[in-house]
Parts: sequence; C-alpha cells; structure tokens
Amino acid sequence: MSAPWGKQGPVPDDDHHDLPQAIGKVAGGDFGRKDVPSLVRVVGSSMRRAGKGALGGGRWLAETVVEIVPHIPVRDLQTLQEHHRGATGAALAGELIRNASRATAAVGATTGAIAAAEDLTPPAWIVLPVELILETLAVASIEMKLVAELHEVYRRPVPGSGADRALSLARAWAERRGVTPEALVTAGGLGDVLGRGTRNEVMRLLRRRLMRRTLRNTSSLAPFLIGAVAGAEVNRRATAHLGDAVVRDLAATRGWRS
Repeated sequence: MSAPWGKQGPVPDDDHHDLPQAIGKVAGGDFGRKDVPSLVRVVGSSMRRAGKGALGGGRWLAETVVEIVPHIPVRDLQTLQEHHRGATGAALAGELIRNASRATAAVGATTGAIAAAEDLTPPAWIVLPVELILETLAVASIEMKLVAELHEVYRRPVPGSGADRALSLARAWAERRGVTPEALVTAGGLGDVLGRGTRNEVMRLLRRRLMRRTLRNTSSLAPFLIGAVAGAEVNRRATAHLGDAVVRDLAATRGWRS
C-alpha cells in the first residue's frame, strides 16, 4: 500500500500547515501554484523559529528533511505495478524516474514563476528567499520518494523504521546510491549501526548536498517565465541523473534480497 512511513493512512488535512507533513504531501503529488503562498508562510515561520545560526550552516535544512521522510507516501512494489500497467524491473524504474523528473520540474517552474511576488518577500536577515528553500525541500522530498520506490522495484525496501529509516534514506539520497545491505548485519537492527557518530556523518553529508542543491536552483529566481523554464530544466535533469545513479547501484547488487 501507499502510506506515509510511520503513519497509518493519509495525513489529515487539518495538519496541512505542519511543515514535515505539508512537504510530505508535496512528495505525494499535492502541489500547485495555489499552494505556494501557504507553504511559503509555513517554511518561513519554521526558519524564523530556527534562527540565523541553524540556517547559515544548513543544520535546519538537513534536520527538516529528515523530519519530512516519515511523511513521504512510499508505494510498495505491488502498488507501483498496479499504477504502471504491470511494469517491472528497469521499465518500471524508468517510469518512476520520468514521473519524478516531471514533478520536480513542475516545482521548479512554479516556484520560479512566483518567486518575485512582493507579498512573499522574506525577512531581510534570511539570506536565501523562502521560495528557494521551499523548492529545495519539495524537490528533496520528491527525490527521496523516488529513491525509496526504486528500492521497492529492485526488491530492496529501505530497512529499519522511524528515525533509522529516515537517516538511511537521507544518506542514500545524499550519496546518490542504494542503501547498503551491511546496514542489516546486526541483530539489534539499524539503531546499533546508526549511532551518534554515524548520525552526525549523515547530517554533514545531507547539509552539503542540500546546500549545493539550493545554490544550483538559484536559476529559478530569474525573471518570470525565464525563471520558470530554467528552474524546471535544472530540476528535471538533476532528478533524472539521481534516479539513473540509484538504479545503477541497485542493479549492480540485485542478487541481494532484504
């Protein structure tokens, strides 16, 4: 079935303005121009609460992405095949990559076209416009959904639960690869493997990846239409490359089963 990790059933509409749940909805395809103003307000409010120190080094961005993961609606293999006319293997993976690329392109086009709106101007102390941060969070959530579902396609569901699973998926996304099977070797599960030192390492990787991605997406802040087209193409290419890289890694180790 398709359901947010760690949740039972869909996220209630009443909780839409909770940031992790709201961005999780974006990963599930619930995003349009009409949603941008409310999402920008939610992101901006969270950024203001975090403060300059957390924003400047990317700590807030990385922690927010990890918090989003449990709210991403990941479909299992059976559901994916039902949604894609029974496709399997590389054919199914290709469809998922194309769809995710279209979704991140749409996010880039939408935020690029609306970024100059006067009523969305962020406080002066925030270095990057809130629209750009929203785009980064939305794109990361769509791409992590893609990474998780590619694991389903190759019969390697991302292991663990809760925070451990979130860190595993975040690391796979940051490193553009599959979750390594070594993560399952201990009887105690991922909690024994993902200790404090490993978590810190994952968060450093995630901060670097997110900041690079945010700076790359500055093309979406160009003037209206130019920004929309540029933002869409930057995101489409990046998502396609990510998906291809994860597929190569998963296919290379396809003999392993969870």
